Amino acid sequence: MTEDRLKSALSRVLAPLVEADAGELYLVSDEENLVKIHLGGRFAGCPGNELVRREVLQPLIRAMRPQAELEVSSGAILPKGADRIRPEGV
Repeated sequence: MTEDRLKSALSRVLAPLVEADAGELYLVSDEENLVKIHLGGRFAGCPGNELVRREVLQPLIRAMRPQAELEVSSGAILPKGADRIRPEGV
């Protein structure tokens, strides 16, 4: 999967959901077998992050690339290389 295709899916599907709850979605890296995403804004340190990862983020990533692992971080400090994903059209 290309990074552009992943960014497009994230901006159409996930970013609107995250931003609707005052959160921020970042793509940190998209490697062959590992996708790294960071949650910020109101999602920084939220106890519900594990639920979001398991029920929302993981299914989208697995649908696009079944063999890829997903690593999700959260907090106010952005990881190096984090690229903010905004809802499509914003």
